[in-house]
Amino acid sequence: MAKPAPVSPLAPEHFPALPVIKGVRFAATEAGVRYQGRKDVMLALLDPGSVVAGVFTRSATRSSNVLDCQAKIGEDSDAGAAIIVNSGNSNAFTGRAGDGSVKAICDAAAELTGLPANRIFTSSTGVIGERLPHDRIIAKLGVLQDSLDENGIESAAQAIMTTDTFPKGATVTVDIDGQRVHIAGIAKGSGMIAPDMATMLVYIFTDARIGRADLQAMLSRLNDQTFNCITVDSDTSTSDTLLMGATGTSEVDVTDEPAFEAALHEVMRNLAHQVVRDGEGATKFVTVNVTGAASHADARTHALAIANSPLVKTAIAGEDPNWGRIVMAVGKSGAAADRDALSIRFGDILVAEKGWVAETYLEEDGAAKMKQPEIEINVDIGLGAGTATVWTCDLTHGYITINADYRS
Repeated sequence: MAKPAPVSPLAPEHFPALPVIKGVRFAATEAGVRYQGRKDVMLALLDPGSVVAGVFTRSATRSSNVLDCQAKIGEDSDAGAAIIVNSGNSNAFTGRAGDGSVKAICDAAAELTGLPANRIFTSSTGVIGERLPHDRIIAKLGVLQDSLDENGIESAAQAIMTTDTFPKGATVTVDIDGQRVHIAGIAKGSGMIAPDMATMLVYIFTDARIGRADLQAMLSRLNDQTFNCITVDSDTSTSDTLLMGATGTSEVDVTDEPAFEAALHEVMRNLAHQVVRDGEGATKFVTVNVTGAASHADARTHALAIANSPLVKTAIAGEDPNWGRIVMAVGKSGAAADRDALSIRFGDILVAEKGWVAETYLEEDGAAKMKQPEIEINVDIGLGAGTATVWTCDLTHGYITINADYRS
């Protein structure tokens, strides 16, 4: 196995202190699915009365786990739920064997926990195209159940990592009518990041009370503003899954509650940003803001063209203020643009406008901006009111090294 990558220079200083979410407990252990000497399986067990919502990749080659979760997620139940996640093997493109692995894990977990099999949700992340050694996971289910702990969420975050260099967590506590509601989430993701409906693996929990359909609508709405606005390498995973459980233990009803939705948005955006900050080989966190597009859809198309361009990303990695590459990306995107209406800024520095470099622009000012760990690219298309923001990172030699050795 390749040596673990150094922790990303963009990583937060430490894993946050996540609050206890009453009604859910966590456990993690070593099953040896692929990795040796590290936790690689986690279990989250939600109490009866909890509701679960989720969004998933729209990849045409999505994994057996994703297909199984999609089939279950729309069902209402008061039975509680379990989420089982393994790292090291994605159980994707494994045909009927993959389906059998999911069924075997769900059946074993149902028997152990007393939950119906349709309340067992599984995720797998890691290498594509290798059969999942599910017997190793099943053999550890008893250990996981015996070690469940309401304080175990950080261990769960560690167990779902693959090429991640740090575990990812976020939390917000919100006051609603004088009562406190807690939200806590964990995520994994570093490469193969260009979400389409959901992203990587993300698990969020709250003690709020809300119906499944209302939670589903809120989660889908916020997903489009957060996880679907990040990209590391333009590659959409076969395993992207976002699951959220609401235990209702606070007894605070958050249906149609703007403060709760704002808090959940903050947690989701925080986790999305952490995934970008841990982008494989990343040294720069990049925000791409597009305004003035003919429509919001066009703005998003332009923003993703810039954020996904290898030429833009390598220029940023080399700290080269090569604004011509941004012009190229806008021009190739397919969305409406006009050379003479376009303007480009690095942060607050006007770089180009009216079809040419700005008279006030100095190359040394642009170069100074590129040396910063966080870079903002602002592009105004000059055609309308469409806006979009996408978050990405640079593309370095480190990305090649990690992915060239991924299966080693």
